[in-house]
Amino acid sequence: MALTKDQLISDIAEATDTTKAAVRAVLEQLSEIVSDSLENSDEITLPGIGKLKVGDRPARTGRNPQTGKTIEIAAKKVVKFVPAKALTDAVNK
Repeated sequence: MALTKDQLISDIAEATDTTKAAVRAVLEQLSEIVSDSLENSDEITLPGIGKLKVGDRPARTGRNPQTGKTIEIAAKKVVKFVPAKALTDAVNK
């Protein structure tokens, strides 16, 4: 089961004895800062969690599975996540 934004806010508010409104404001601001940084192709390191960075995906030829027709897929930028060793270790223990 996935952890939803509301559940995350509730868990953080309870763990830090903070209001849900304050936690929601912090998460929304974090989201804006991360988006702005990635838009400028900056890397973001979240200690103990991992690193977010922008990568390039080159143009390629693909195939429409319904028709079998080949199509050109344009190049684009993608967000890549590299987990921190601490996170990987926690998942694999």
